[in-house]
Amino acid sequence: MLAKEIKPGCVVNYQGSPLLIQTMVVQTPSARGAATLYKFRGRNLVTRQKQDLMLRGTESIEQADFERRSVTLMYIDSAEIHLMDSADYNQYSIRLEDVEEQRPYVTEQLEGMLALIYNGECVGLQLPTTVELAITTTDPAVKGDSATKRTKPATLETGLVVQVPEYLKMDERIKVDSRTGQYISRA
Repeated sequence: MLAKEIKPGCVVNYQGSPLLIQTMVVQTPSARGAATLYKFRGRNLVTRQKQDLMLRGTESIEQADFERRSVTLMYIDSAEIHLMDSADYNQYSIRLEDVEEQRPYVTEQLEGMLALIYNGECVGLQLPTTVELAITTTDPAVKGDSATKRTKPATLETGLVVQVPEYLKMDERIKVDSRTGQYISRA
């Protein structure tokens, strides 16, 4: 796979292990005949460390033998999160430390969750960009303060705290961006 074909979300083989590309920066040269540089930042799916990779546009890197499987949440215990494959009902377990960034967005009703499978073993989770969560606790709105766009903290069903518009109440469902943790809209 050429460097110019790699996009965020791709998984490549880098130094003998899979690297999930998260961000990409393209540097175009100002000199004639110079090569375009592609700088990638990714997470090693085995060691969980962030790694940087820089390639010229004509260089190539091998795509990892890797699979994404649609899964649903079965249950979460004190050490692991347990998932079930939606197609063939295989069960996968991932340590909670390995998915601590995604944990506040995972619920039993979440659709579109993908397990990242490398060599037959689940090495991570990929969440949809927006997730629907219910507000469990928030302060009531103050009457007469609707002229300005004010926000208040709201605790969601998973324990995540998000700034929401002042007019939202308890038990309402909202959409949250799973990459940034910010409120998007009502569900």
